[in-house]
Amino acid sequence: MQRSRKIAKPPVDAINTVLPTMFLALILASSAALGQTDAESVAHGVRNDLPRPYITQRDWGELPDNTAAWAAVTAVEPAPDGKTIYVVHRCFENSCEDRPEDPILKFDYDGKLLASFGRGLFVFPHGATVDHEGNLWVTDARANDDTGHQVFKFSPDGEVLLTLGRPGEGGSEPGLLYWPNDVVVDPRDGDIFVAESHRNGLNNRIAHFASDGSFIKAIGRKGEASGEMSEPHSLAMDSRGRLFVGDRENNRIQILSQEGEFIDEWTQFGRPSGIMITADDTIYVADSESGPDTGAGELMGIMKGIRIGSAIDGTVHSFIEDMEPLRDDHSGAEGVGVDHAGNVYGAVVRRRMLERHVLKSEP
Repeated sequence: MQRSRKIAKPPVDAINTVLPTMFLALILASSAALGQTDAESVAHGVRNDLPRPYITQRDWGELPDNTAAWAAVTAVEPAPDGKTIYVVHRCFENSCEDRPEDPILKFDYDGKLLASFGRGLFVFPHGATVDHEGNLWVTDARANDDTGHQVFKFSPDGEVLLTLGRPGEGGSEPGLLYWPNDVVVDPRDGDIFVAESHRNGLNNRIAHFASDGSFIKAIGRKGEASGEMSEPHSLAMDSRGRLFVGDRENNRIQILSQEGEFIDEWTQFGRPSGIMITADDTIYVADSESGPDTGAGELMGIMKGIRIGSAIDGTVHSFIEDMEPLRDDHSGAEGVGVDHAGNVYGAVVRRRMLERHVLKSEP
């Protein structure tokens, strides 16, 4: 779960000029080929027939010597330097508990491993963001007796600068967290927002902290009404400072003010597991769970994948289809990241892989 704030990574000139023109041409060409007016492809307000202007790569990224294969990949976060990118995975299979591997890997844009860190700090690393100063924030969405229920702030070199929550102690009281899913930082004042909890967790809310880690307030509660949440799995912020909550079990994105006021809800992006909003307010939403209903309230008949559109007006203009878009089990990318060159990354948990999607060249 992006921003430099899971929003705002200032894009390079190529993104501001060349890419939008090329992107629009590809979308128009793909639209004609796919016949976007096909009514059968519209379900629950989500389109399955959107243009697909990306090529997918599944062999990107050099792993550490002590890591034979990707574990569950949960987050991909480009740094504001336009040169490096962080990938968070769960050490071995789907957990870092008592594991010797580093869950946080730092790469350059060619996939060369530059550094790794975070060993011994996490049970279940989950969401992440890189703030406007280049610091990496990572949540731990599970716990044991002495680890978990926390958010860590790391320097670019892997030094722990700040923690939120208390290790192994989950709760609803001010300052405590319970299975935090994702985090975003406002670049204007450094305020921190944390989405919690994971499925069947104690809290279903956004916890608001000041830049020094002091608790300010909680936003939301368990429910289906406007402003209520059920498994807020991802969190992003647009250029206006609005919070975009991936209210996953309610199959919607909720847009809230930082004071917690309800602004809008969007269902056209599918069932949101991951959200990233870039500096130009393009929104990328990873849907890893739509398709046949496995008992968790999933949307039926909708392809898994990453939907791309506008955070300004909610239009959806393109789609990156998952390799198993209608598989019964959950299988798609849960986390999504976009680097300064416009490449889109999918963090895949169930199949334990990192996907890199590259914009096709113009015909």
